[in-house]
Amino acid sequence: MNGRINQLVPRYLLLIAFSLFVLLPIFGLFLSAFKTDTQIIQGPFSLPQAWNLENFRQAWFTGRFNIFFKNSVVVSLSVVIASVFLSVLMGYAFGLLPMPGKKWLFPLVLLGYMVPFEAVIIPLYHFLDLLGLRDSYWALILPQIGLSVSFGTLWMTSFFENAPRDLVDAAAMDGCSRWQTLWLVLWPLATPSITTLIVLIFMWTWNEFLLALVLIQDETLRTLPVGLAFFQGKYTANIPLLAAGALIVAVPTVVVYVLFQRFFIRGMLGGAVKG
Repeated sequence: MNGRINQLVPRYLLLIAFSLFVLLPIFGLFLSAFKTDTQIIQGPFSLPQAWNLENFRQAWFTGRFNIFFKNSVVVSLSVVIASVFLSVLMGYAFGLLPMPGKKWLFPLVLLGYMVPFEAVIIPLYHFLDLLGLRDSYWALILPQIGLSVSFGTLWMTSFFENAPRDLVDAAAMDGCSRWQTLWLVLWPLATPSITTLIVLIFMWTWNEFLLALVLIQDETLRTLPVGLAFFQGKYTANIPLLAAGALIVAVPTVVVYVLFQRFFIRGMLGGAVKG
């Protein structure tokens, strides 16, 4: 027993050290957001004299974070809903259905995931400008759906390939169509994988910077990461105000992860299907 404890203690100490390494800067950022310019001189980990929300109010209204937040919500929700729906359908088709040309179509779908935005941003800019979609929500939504669906197809195909074939055969014998088999039989089993996909796509979309920076020049259409970058350039010396703006950008992804943490971990460890 003592030998096992001696083995576990160094591991837990190492995990605690890494946790502190990650969480201490976040804790300092959180405390800084409630301080004034004079209080920040005392150090990032000193407690504020009063928990003042003035920095958040100034960032929200003066920095126009209220507009940027709305834009990020519209873009992220649109990308997540469309991408997850299409990914489930394509994963179901590639993973379970007999489809001609499957071995050739699947690599083509994955090209959108393998090619980074940096490589296509210039032609994408001219293409969307030609269609009249630049400086609009569509300029942010459509490219990110393409990227997300590529990854989502790979993710969901892996699940459906390992789905219990007995359930699929039993549903067919009971008279279920392929559509009914997907939504009534396989969808409940895929909940952890789908939830994980939702969290990943939301975080990627919410934090996307390059696409919004290049394709959006209208300030009223900027998303939070781009808005924070311009906000930083304007208030470089005001560290508490910048900390408040950074927290506004970061909190939604943290909240989404905490809410779906249980499903996210199950999905990352292999989903609901046990071999």
